[in-house]
Amino acid sequence: MKFFIDTANIEEIKAANDLKILDGVTTNPTLISKTGKPFMEVVEEILTEVPDKPVSLEVASTDCEGMIKEAETLAKLGKNVVIKIPLTIDGLKAVKHLEYNGIKTNVTLIFSPTQALLAMKAGASYISPFVGRLDDISHDGMELISQIKTIIDNYGFKSQIIVASIRHPMHVLEAALIGADIATIPYKVVEQLAKHPLTDIGLEKFLKDWESVPEKPF
Repeated sequence: MKFFIDTANIEEIKAANDLKILDGVTTNPTLISKTGKPFMEVVEEILTEVPDKPVSLEVASTDCEGMIKEAETLAKLGKNVVIKIPLTIDGLKAVKHLEYNGIKTNVTLIFSPTQALLAMKAGASYISPFVGRLDDISHDGMELISQIKTIIDNYGFKSQIIVASIRHPMHVLEAALIGADIATIPYKVVEQLAKHPLTDIGLEKFLKDWESVPEKPF
């Protein structure tokens, strides 16, 4: 399973990239607004840091014509740019047009398997079901991922599943067990994936015992 980082914070992207496990970046207007920087400045920083990995940038328009125009502008910023399009009727039309013309899309704000099915039929390169937001309203977000995976297995759609709105390590684990292609993860959750109390306890004991080893080679 690939790991994308879900942020617009360049320091978090650099930190994740330094781990050598980063496969891409996803952003959205909320994440970009948190940086307090101009949009293009943020985008240029990200594309400079990860020039060879997919970077999802979201359109601001809600009508098909506006989405296409903005997508074409964003796509010129780099060959690795992927255009995030919301799951709406106009969005589906835009996805069909963009994919036909060689611009990769990531359909976002997916909350049901039928929405995912429509996005896949439109030819989206990526689809982003939001598991955390479903959990927030007492729905099983990971069940949606399982349903989408079944649909892909049934019909052979080429769209890759990006598990989005991840809140904790269990979301990542369940995504991997289901067989999702990608998890897009906040940096704090990336750090949590590496943590385990028994690892900390074991390391502390090893270091203490190491002090009593005679004639250490280094």
